[in-house]
Amino acid sequence: MLKKTLIVLGTLLLSISVFSQTELAYKKGKFYALWGWNRNAYTNSNIHFKGNDYDFTLYRVKASDKQNKFSYHNYLQPNRITIPQTNLRLGYFIKDNLAITLGVDHMKYVVNQNQTVDISGNVRPGFESHVNDDNSIKLTEDFLMFEHTDGLNYINSEIEYYRNFYKKDFLKVNGLIGGGAGFLLPKTNATLMGEERHDAFHLAGFGLTAKGGLDILLWDLFFLRSEIKQGYINMPSIRTTADSSDKAKQTFWFVEWTYMFGFSWNF
Repeated sequence: MLKKTLIVLGTLLLSISVFSQTELAYKKGKFYALWGWNRNAYTNSNIHFKGNDYDFTLYRVKASDKQNKFSYHNYLQPNRITIPQTNLRLGYFIKDNLAITLGVDHMKYVVNQNQTVDISGNVRPGFESHVNDDNSIKLTEDFLMFEHTDGLNYINSEIEYYRNFYKKDFLKVNGLIGGGAGFLLPKTNATLMGEERHDAFHLAGFGLTAKGGLDILLWDLFFLRSEIKQGYINMPSIRTTADSSDKAKQTFWFVEWTYMFGFSWNF
C-alpha cells in the first residue's frame, strides 16, 4: 500500500512539473475554505495496553475505516454533517501558488472484530482463558472492542504548492503537492476486559503527512478537489477506560483519499 501511494504521489509531482503553464493557479492574498469526505486504509498496528492489573501487546492488528452509506440524512442534513468521515480546511495564499492551511481530517479507525492476533504480556486476572497455547488471542467483544470513530481526528497545518496546467475561459485545472504535521484528538470508543464502554476526547499523539492532488477551479471562485494523502500516526497516550491510568499506545501508516468542494475569494 505504501509503495503504491508513493508511486501515485511521484506521478502527480511529475505531471505538475511537465505540464505546467505560466498561468497562475491562485494569486497571493486569496483565501479558501473547503468541505468534503474521505476514505482510508491503514497498515497493521501493534497496540500496547497497560493498566494497574494488566500489561500486554497485540501484534499486527488489522483495522478499517467506517464511511457511512451516502444519503441526504447522513451527509447533508445540517445536524448530521459531521457523522461521516469528513474534511474541513481553511487556506491562505502567502505567495502566488503557495498556501498555508489549517484543517481537520475526521477519519475513523475500527479494529476488525473477531480477528486472531499474537499477544505477549499479561492480561487481567480472569481473562487468561482467552489466550491460546500458541500465544494468540481472538478479539471477541467480551475481551476487546477498540475504535476511534468520533473519530481519529487529525488536526493539522499544511503547506501547499499549486501549478496550473490547463486554462480555458472560466476553467482552470491545477495540480498540487503538499505536506504538514498536526496532533491527534481522537474520541476513542473502547470496551476492555469487562470495563464499561469508554468514549471521550483525549489528546493522544501526533501525525505527519504528504499529499498530491487535482484541483478544478471555476470562475476563480468555486472548486472541486481530490487528494491522495500518505500519513504517519503516533499515539502514545490513548484513553481506554474511565480510569485515567489505563492507557494504550500504537503507531501506523495510513492512506487517505479525499473528495471535496470549496470556495476561494479575496478580501
